[in-house]
Amino acid sequence: MRKIIILFTATLLLLTGQSCKDVLVEIPISQVGSQYLDTPAGFEAAARGAYQTLRNFYGREIGMNLTVFGTDTYTMGADGSYKFMNQYLSQFDGRVDLIRNLWNDFYIGINTANLVIDASENIAGIDATVKKRRVAEMKFLRAHHYFVMVQTWGPVALVLKGNTEPTKAFTRAPVKDVYAAIVSDLESSLADLPPTTSGVDYGRANRGAAEHLLARVYLTKATSEAAAADDYAKAVTHATNVTKNYSYSLLPDFARVFEQGGGEINSEVIFATQYTSDPLTNGPGNQTHLYFGMEYDTQAGMQRDTQNGRPFKRYKPTTYMTETVFAPANRMNDSRYKKTFKDTWICNRPGTYTNVFDDSKTTLTFAAGDTTIFIPGVEMSKAERAKRKYQVLVPSNYRLNLFPTLQKHLDPLRPDRTYEQGSRDFLMFRLAETYLILGEAQFRLGKLPEAAEAINVVRRRAAWPGRTTQMEVTPAQVTLDFILDERERELAGEMFRWFDLKRTGKLIERVKAHNTDAAANIKDFHLLRPIPQDQIDRTTDGVTTFPQNPGY
Repeated sequence: MRKIIILFTATLLLLTGQSCKDVLVEIPISQVGSQYLDTPAGFEAAARGAYQTLRNFYGREIGMNLTVFGTDTYTMGADGSYKFMNQYLSQFDGRVDLIRNLWNDFYIGINTANLVIDASENIAGIDATVKKRRVAEMKFLRAHHYFVMVQTWGPVALVLKGNTEPTKAFTRAPVKDVYAAIVSDLESSLADLPPTTSGVDYGRANRGAAEHLLARVYLTKATSEAAAADDYAKAVTHATNVTKNYSYSLLPDFARVFEQGGGEINSEVIFATQYTSDPLTNGPGNQTHLYFGMEYDTQAGMQRDTQNGRPFKRYKPTTYMTETVFAPANRMNDSRYKKTFKDTWICNRPGTYTNVFDDSKTTLTFAAGDTTIFIPGVEMSKAERAKRKYQVLVPSNYRLNLFPTLQKHLDPLRPDRTYEQGSRDFLMFRLAETYLILGEAQFRLGKLPEAAEAINVVRRRAAWPGRTTQMEVTPAQVTLDFILDERERELAGEMFRWFDLKRTGKLIERVKAHNTDAAANIKDFHLLRPIPQDQIDRTTDGVTTFPQNPGY
């Protein structure tokens, strides 16, 4: 599974033709004949290939832009061509290529899953247990894709049978129908998925991953138009199962979760998008390492290296992130600020420099191995900074190209300093989030002691040695705002924030309050993203049968 190759390419559900005429004359083809799917080898190849589409969201620019940009905790840095997504400007419409690509890629994945499920009914030569497991995996992937899509776009085309011929007949299914399909797929997959996976099967869906996703689905569904009275109770059930019925456990040190090497395989990881160091099978790779870095490489004593990354300066933490979510007063107890943000840079370009951003000094001389930049995370007087033999970047001097760097995605194992195809697995589900899902669902049910205990499991792990008691929260301290901030302390940059704010009804309020680049423009209609215009254009009767989301 670490070397996913699409040996079978399913015909696109939603074709990429540029006009009605193009769609009508499109001939469905694949890299191999479609009859290959009816063989044991083809069936297995298609099932493996369906996982590839996870790479089109996790570890890629589109996934990060849709989940990190335009929130209360991250805004835009100096560089990047999609700032309008953070600012909620009119350029963010159905013609944006990233939106179109994600839509098409996920429907490719859905159609591949559909075709595998369809083929399973008649295929011979495969062990019955293996066949059931592959079908369950495809249901997991199909449910995952539709879950991301229904949160992003609302009503979408719900297709549960494979397409092998071009078609233009699509409509947008109600949100409640999409959620019903998601829940049905996940619930029915549980019996046929193994509890966990390892060895050659590592990276395939398993029962623990399906239960984790179900817990998240029910938590989200509970505040959607598809809400049911028992959604939170079901979220509690599945999250509790994950914490108690499997072999997962939190690592003792928060920082170790993100140590690179060995495929990022550890007891806390429930499911991950697989990447590899093999350039032949890694595709564009995990590119997350590019986006959160500050411009260290032009500063005195520094040049770009693999250890510190190739900084695109794309995502800059907001003041709310650095001063409230990671409040300085709490950092003596909570290790996650120190372990989330890089604070020290070591000289890799010795010499004497006068181009400094720290106004407490005019010139600096560095030898190899000296500290060149330190980010204390709190203000420091000019006199105090002047005593240091390096530059000190204080909060009042943060700017679009200089800011605290999220370090959990850095990829120092890249072969050279310009290489973009990172090899890290992208950690999609991990046990710490399961506990936070459990705590939030318990809170919603009014079970505050249980909510506090679930959250405290995560907070105790995050405590500095000897500070465990100080990290624990009481039931009275558990509020929705606290839960949102706790999720960001634990999960910053892991592609949750926009969905979290939307799910809790806090997106508009918090963006207006804490993201100065987006505050003036965000409106209620931004709770959904624009439907790709290509999809509307290539649907029979266009906008009449496949309408654009309001406001776009």
